[in-house]
Amino acid sequence: MKVLGSEQTDEIAEILKNDGVAAIATDTVYGVCARMDSMQAQQNLRDVKHRPLTKAFPLMCSDRAQSESIAVVDETAGRIIDALMPGPITVVLKKKDTVPAFVNGGMDTLAIRMASSPLLYTVIRKTGCPLYMTSANRSGEPECRTLDEIIQACPALDAVVDSMPGYGRASTIVDCSGAEPRILREGPITIEQILKLSGRR
Repeated sequence: MKVLGSEQTDEIAEILKNDGVAAIATDTVYGVCARMDSMQAQQNLRDVKHRPLTKAFPLMCSDRAQSESIAVVDETAGRIIDALMPGPITVVLKKKDTVPAFVNGGMDTLAIRMASSPLLYTVIRKTGCPLYMTSANRSGEPECRTLDEIIQACPALDAVVDSMPGYGRASTIVDCSGAEPRILREGPITIEQILKLSGRR
Protein backbone atom coordinates (compact mmCIF):
# COMPACT_ATOMS: atom_id res chain seq x y z
CA MET A 1 0.00 0.00 0.00
CA LYS A 2 1.39 3.37 -1.03
CA VAL A 3 0.97 6.49 1.11
CA LEU A 4 0.79 9.46 -1.25
CA GLY A 5 0.66 13.20 -0.73
CA SER A 6 -2.22 15.30 -2.02
CA GLU A 7 0.10 16.86 -4.59
CA GLN A 8 0.80 13.47 -6.24
CA THR A 9 -2.29 13.55 -8.43
CA ASP A 10 -0.61 11.90 -11.42
CA GLU A 11 0.32 8.86 -9.31
CA ILE A 12 -3.15 8.68 -7.73
CA ALA A 13 -4.83 8.82 -11.14
CA GLU A 14 -2.46 6.20 -12.56
CA ILE A 15 -3.37 3.78 -9.76
CA LEU A 16 -7.07 4.34 -10.46
CA LYS A 17 -6.64 3.98 -14.23
CA ASN A 18 -5.06 0.58 -13.56
CA ASP A 19 -8.16 -0.60 -11.60
CA GLY A 20 -6.61 0.25 -8.24
CA VAL A 21 -8.43 1.39 -5.11
CA ALA A 22 -7.39 4.46 -3.12
CA ALA A 23 -8.50 6.12 0.11
CA ILE A 24 -8.89 9.88 -0.12
CA ALA A 25 -10.58 12.66 1.86
CA THR A 26 -13.79 14.23 0.61
CA ASP A 27 -15.49 17.38 1.88
CA THR A 28 -17.46 15.22 4.33
CA VAL A 29 -15.55 12.10 5.44
CA TYR A 30 -12.77 9.83 4.20
CA GLY A 31 -13.74 7.75 1.19
CA VAL A 32 -12.36 4.88 -0.86
CA CYS A 33 -12.60 5.15 -4.61
CA ALA A 34 -12.14 3.33 -7.91
CA ARG A 35 -12.88 4.25 -11.52
CA MET A 36 -16.48 3.88 -12.68
CA ASP A 37 -15.90 2.48 -16.16
CA SER A 38 -14.23 -0.80 -15.14
CA MET A 39 -15.96 -3.92 -13.84
CA GLN A 40 -12.62 -5.09 -12.44
CA ALA A 41 -12.10 -1.81 -10.57
CA GLN A 42 -15.56 -2.17 -9.02
CA GLN A 43 -14.78 -5.74 -7.96
CA ASN A 44 -11.49 -4.63 -6.43
CA LEU A 45 -13.36 -1.96 -4.48
CA ARG A 46 -15.85 -4.58 -3.25
CA ASP A 47 -12.97 -6.80 -2.17
CA VAL A 48 -11.37 -3.95 -0.21
CA LYS A 49 -14.62 -3.14 1.60
CA HIS A 50 -16.08 -6.69 1.75
CA ARG A 51 -19.20 -5.15 0.22
CA PRO A 52 -21.92 -7.42 -1.21
CA LEU A 53 -22.93 -7.32 -4.88
CA THR A 54 -26.43 -6.22 -3.89
CA LYS A 55 -25.23 -2.77 -2.79
CA ALA A 56 -24.38 -0.20 -5.48
CA PHE A 57 -21.75 2.50 -4.99
CA PRO A 58 -22.26 6.28 -5.10
CA LEU A 59 -20.36 8.16 -7.78
CA MET A 60 -18.20 11.27 -7.53
CA CYS A 61 -18.22 13.53 -10.61
CA SER A 62 -15.94 16.44 -11.39
CA ASP A 63 -18.71 18.88 -12.35
CA ARG A 64 -22.30 19.21 -13.57
CA ALA A 65 -21.37 18.42 -17.16
CA GLN A 66 -19.90 15.09 -16.14
CA SER A 67 -22.98 14.36 -14.00
CA GLU A 68 -25.23 15.05 -16.99
CA SER A 69 -23.19 12.64 -19.12
CA ILE A 70 -24.35 9.71 -16.96
CA ALA A 71 -27.65 10.86 -15.40
CA VAL A 72 -30.85 12.74 -16.26
CA VAL A 73 -30.97 16.19 -14.63
CA ASP A 74 -34.47 17.69 -14.68
CA GLU A 75 -35.41 21.25 -13.64
CA THR A 76 -35.76 20.52 -9.91
CA ALA A 77 -32.56 18.49 -9.73
CA GLY A 78 -30.80 21.23 -11.69
CA ARG A 79 -31.81 23.86 -9.14
CA ILE A 80 -30.52 21.71 -6.28
CA ILE A 81 -27.28 20.94 -8.10
CA ASP A 82 -26.62 24.57 -9.06
CA ALA A 83 -27.32 25.85 -5.55
CA LEU A 84 -25.73 23.15 -3.38
CA MET A 85 -23.13 21.29 -5.44
CA PRO A 86 -20.28 20.92 -5.06
CA GLY A 87 -21.05 20.46 -1.38
CA PRO A 88 -21.98 17.86 1.24
CA ILE A 89 -24.95 16.46 -0.68
CA THR A 90 -25.65 13.32 -2.72
CA VAL A 91 -28.34 13.50 -5.41
CA VAL A 92 -30.09 10.36 -6.68
CA LEU A 93 -30.92 10.69 -10.39
CA LYS A 94 -32.25 8.53 -13.22
CA LYS A 95 -29.41 6.72 -14.99
CA LYS A 96 -28.86 7.32 -18.68
CA ASP A 97 -29.25 4.24 -20.88
CA THR A 98 -25.67 4.62 -22.10
CA VAL A 99 -24.31 3.73 -18.63
CA PRO A 100 -23.47 -0.01 -18.41
CA ALA A 101 -25.69 -2.08 -16.09
CA PHE A 102 -22.73 -3.24 -13.97
CA VAL A 103 -22.12 0.31 -12.77
CA ASN A 104 -25.16 0.31 -10.48
CA GLY A 105 -26.20 -3.32 -10.27
CA GLY A 106 -28.88 -3.00 -12.95
CA MET A 107 -30.85 -0.32 -11.07
CA ASP A 108 -32.24 2.66 -12.98
CA THR A 109 -30.77 5.33 -10.68
CA LEU A 110 -27.35 6.65 -9.71
CA ALA A 111 -26.31 8.39 -6.49
CA ILE A 112 -24.06 11.28 -7.49
CA ARG A 113 -21.80 13.70 -5.63
CA MET A 114 -19.65 16.46 -7.06
CA ALA A 115 -16.00 17.07 -6.21
CA SER A 116 -15.60 20.10 -3.98
CA SER A 117 -11.84 19.99 -3.44
CA PRO A 118 -9.19 20.78 -6.06
CA LEU A 119 -7.58 17.43 -5.19
CA LEU A 120 -10.64 15.33 -6.03
CA TYR A 121 -11.51 17.42 -9.08
CA THR A 122 -8.00 16.98 -10.47
CA VAL A 123 -7.87 13.24 -9.74
CA ILE A 124 -11.23 12.66 -11.47
CA ARG A 125 -10.21 14.68 -14.54
CA LYS A 126 -6.87 12.89 -14.79
CA THR A 127 -8.52 9.49 -14.36
CA GLY A 128 -10.92 10.37 -17.18
CA CYS A 129 -14.25 9.28 -15.70
CA PRO A 130 -16.39 9.54 -12.54
CA LEU A 131 -15.21 7.58 -9.51
CA TYR A 132 -17.03 5.14 -7.29
CA MET A 133 -16.76 6.88 -3.91
CA THR A 134 -17.87 5.19 -0.73
CA SER A 135 -17.08 5.53 2.96
CA ALA A 136 -13.70 4.34 4.17
CA ASN A 137 -14.52 1.26 6.23
CA ARG A 138 -15.37 -2.39 5.98
CA SER A 139 -18.96 -2.77 4.88
CA GLY A 140 -21.29 -2.61 7.89
CA GLU A 141 -18.64 -1.22 10.25
CA PRO A 142 -18.19 2.37 11.55
CA GLU A 143 -16.61 4.93 9.24
CA CYS A 144 -12.86 5.41 9.68
CA ARG A 145 -11.86 8.79 11.08
CA THR A 146 -8.08 8.67 10.59
CA LEU A 147 -5.60 7.33 8.05
CA ASP A 148 -4.38 4.76 10.58
CA GLU A 149 -7.94 3.45 11.02
CA ILE A 150 -8.34 3.20 7.23
CA ILE A 151 -5.10 1.25 6.83
CA GLN A 152 -6.20 -1.14 9.58
CA ALA A 153 -9.75 -1.62 8.27
CA CYS A 154 -8.85 -1.83 4.57
CA PRO A 155 -5.38 -3.42 4.27
CA ALA A 156 -5.98 -4.39 0.61
CA LEU A 157 -5.97 -0.73 -0.54
CA ASP A 158 -3.49 0.17 -3.26
CA ALA A 159 -2.97 3.69 -1.92
CA VAL A 160 -3.90 6.06 0.89
CA VAL A 161 -3.78 9.78 0.15
CA ASP A 162 -2.64 11.94 3.07
CA SER A 163 -5.47 14.48 3.08
CA MET A 164 -8.06 15.84 5.51
CA PRO A 165 -11.88 15.63 5.19
CA GLY A 166 -14.13 18.61 5.78
CA TYR A 167 -17.36 18.27 7.74
CA GLY A 168 -16.58 14.93 9.37
CA ARG A 169 -20.20 13.95 8.74
CA ALA A 170 -21.77 11.97 5.89
CA SER A 171 -23.55 13.92 3.15
CA THR A 172 -27.24 14.70 2.89
CA ILE A 173 -28.94 12.36 0.38
CA VAL A 174 -31.88 13.60 -1.71
CA ASP A 175 -33.70 11.41 -4.22
CA CYS A 176 -34.57 13.46 -7.32
CA SER A 177 -35.46 10.50 -9.53
CA GLY A 178 -39.22 10.71 -8.96
CA ALA A 179 -41.96 13.30 -9.29
CA GLU A 180 -40.90 15.08 -6.07
CA PRO A 181 -37.59 15.16 -4.19
CA ARG A 182 -37.37 12.86 -1.15
CA ILE A 183 -34.86 13.16 1.65
CA LEU A 184 -33.19 9.79 2.26
CA ARG A 185 -30.62 10.95 4.80
CA GLU A 186 -30.15 14.30 6.48
CA GLY A 187 -26.60 15.60 6.76
CA PRO A 188 -24.85 18.99 6.77
CA ILE A 189 -27.44 20.37 4.30
CA THR A 190 -30.87 20.60 5.90
CA ILE A 191 -34.23 19.36 4.71
CA GLU A 192 -35.49 22.97 4.77
CA GLN A 193 -32.83 24.11 2.30
CA ILE A 194 -33.73 21.35 -0.15
CA LEU A 195 -37.47 21.83 0.15
CA LYS A 196 -37.09 25.56 -0.51
CA LEU A 197 -35.06 24.90 -3.65
CA SER A 198 -37.53 22.28 -4.88
CA GLY A 199 -40.43 24.75 -4.55
CA ARG A 200 -42.18 22.72 -1.85
CA ARG A 201 -41.70 25.34 0.85
